[in-house]
Amino acid sequence: MSIYVIDDHPLMREAVGMLLRRLRPNMEVIELERLGLLNAAIAEHGEPAMFSLDLKLPDTTGVSGVRQLKNMYPLIPLAVLSASPSGDWEAHCLEAGADIYIEKSAGATEIGAALKGLLMADDSFEETQVPGQKLSKRQNQLLLLLNKGLSNKDIAEDLGINEHTVKVHLWRLFRRIDVKSRTQAIFYARQQGLLPP
Repeated sequence: MSIYVIDDHPLMREAVGMLLRRLRPNMEVIELERLGLLNAAIAEHGEPAMFSLDLKLPDTTGVSGVRQLKNMYPLIPLAVLSASPSGDWEAHCLEAGADIYIEKSAGATEIGAALKGLLMADDSFEETQVPGQKLSKRQNQLLLLLNKGLSNKDIAEDLGINEHTVKVHLWRLFRRIDVKSRTQAIFYARQQGLLPP
């Protein structure tokens, strides 16, 4: 399996590639300048373990790249890295299926932490599935913490993970139970009897 970094800016593509190689030294990181090169790259380098996608590419418009990747690989983690402020595109990208939205202006440390959070969330996602249940142990934990009214920062401290990982877990939880907010998630959990009375 390989990690695919798709960005038309060579310096950014190389920097993200270097970060990911440090985070996953045992995995091949493939750098591409356009989404249209992906199928050939996958045929040569193997199935994807994660995508890092620039929002604005020569062969995409708006969130079309996010939708295309999620249609092809719905279960593969997808990080969108963009020069656009999160207020402009984050909600659209997450709605289209991205797991996390990172502003390129965030800097190497924050970008690295966000990508690490996504990789860690993916590592624990399958392992924590409870047989016969729809939600993982981690997702049930999140519902309990949301019910207590904890912020992402407080949840991160409580679980011993970073805030970016919390965001990834929350978006996966929201997608899993088909809700768009914390309030809806708590309402769902109460309806399903997942919270203490």
